[in-house]
Amino acid sequence: MERRKIQDEDDARACLAEVAQSGLERAAWARAHGVDARSLNAWRLTVGRRDATAAPAPVRFIELVAPPVEPAPVYPVRIGRFEVQVPAHFDEARLVRLLRVVAAC
Repeated sequence: MERRKIQDEDDARACLAEVAQSGLERAAWARAHGVDARSLNAWRLTVGRRDATAAPAPVRFIELVAPPVEPAPVYPVRIGRFEVQVPAHFDEARLVRLLRVVAAC
């Protein structure tokens, strides 16, 4: 027995709506209604793609709240009229070079 092909998008949408309401799997519904299951599945994919590109789902934003970050301590180092702010994780060798430059001024 030859099964009927889906004729157009309206026919496909009507059949797919019936499938959804029936609770049957597409292949079982197609057999019971004399519809070519491959045609119905091809239209399902086509209609699904069109629906996906035509009206994208609305975007929802979710507020993310990060815990407050405490600033790392900074240590002021004064040499004469100069002051250098040194972070807690300073590199000792760089600090020594910096202080030599400041002391030479």
